[in-house]
Amino acid sequence: MRRPIIVLGATVALGMVLTACGGDDGETTSDGGGSESRSLTIYSARDSNITDFVVERFEEEHPEYAGNVEVLNLGAQEVLERVRAEASNPQADVWWGGTQQGLDAGAAEDLLEPIEPAFAADIEDGHKDPDGRWFGEILLPEVIMYNNAALSEDEAPQDWDDLLDPKWQDQIIIRDVAASGTMRSIYAAMILKESPDGTDPQPGYEWLTQLDANTAEYAANPADLYLKMSREQGVLSAWNLQDILIQAEQQNMPFDYVMPASGAPVLVDGVAAVAGGDTDAATEFLEFLFEDGLRAELAADYYQIPTVEISEQPEWLANLDLQPMEVDWATIGQHETDWINYWNENIKNKG
Repeated sequence: MRRPIIVLGATVALGMVLTACGGDDGETTSDGGGSESRSLTIYSARDSNITDFVVERFEEEHPEYAGNVEVLNLGAQEVLERVRAEASNPQADVWWGGTQQGLDAGAAEDLLEPIEPAFAADIEDGHKDPDGRWFGEILLPEVIMYNNAALSEDEAPQDWDDLLDPKWQDQIIIRDVAASGTMRSIYAAMILKESPDGTDPQPGYEWLTQLDANTAEYAANPADLYLKMSREQGVLSAWNLQDILIQAEQQNMPFDYVMPASGAPVLVDGVAAVAGGDTDAATEFLEFLFEDGLRAELAADYYQIPTVEISEQPEWLANLDLQPMEVDWATIGQHETDWINYWNENIKNKG
């Protein structure tokens, strides 16, 4: 039932008829280049500014896809749930933007297609699936976000525990956790911070209860988070560094960040071909996504930290004082669902 197969088959058949009748020059599509038109469906947790930019470049370099790349922007957890729900009849070809633990879950459930792209050898082992089912594209540090029109850098919290200070009651806005790969990872990292082996999440639950007491609202999506923060309905949040910089530098939002003194959880954000989708098209898109020139542009203009070294680092990245928090992502992968479900049922809006 996949639309790309139906459309392509009909187009080829029509081309054969026209050729036999001598009414055309044998083109199988209307793209004007004599090549078959192809389509691609992407589920992405990336900011729409990034997906729009990349897709435009992809279509320029691969005109056979022009006008036929569909992107559905969702939260990272929502992408996993949608791909999972569509497993018997896949609708997407590419999963673009997901946490390591989310992609590992997809791989374990046979939702991802193993591929062997040329760039795979350049990615270190900890940033990719050993069986080629997903590949880390960028690193996402999770930091403290603040409204710099309301707070100075010195006034903003300097570490994670500072967010629990009662003076910040009703001053924190949090992106709804359950649907967000970023927030699930931050909250899971905070639980692990309080119980490093993950066997007793209760101290972490108590930490999150205190954070909930200071949280004015849970924003439904990133756009809602940015709007509420810019209006000072809350002046603090926890979010990923890339999106903060994009909003501040490209959208003129009054946002800045603090690199937490105890360290920032650094996510591996990856990409994969969806099992049952168009694997050839997915591979072609992934190969394009890892081209050095594009990665350099995304680092310079969209504040991405690539997993594969680029020929020249932009100034902001070269000067980034990144302080990674030591996080056992494998342990988080084992417990994240249970931890977030507990938070959702027993802590959210109850602090």
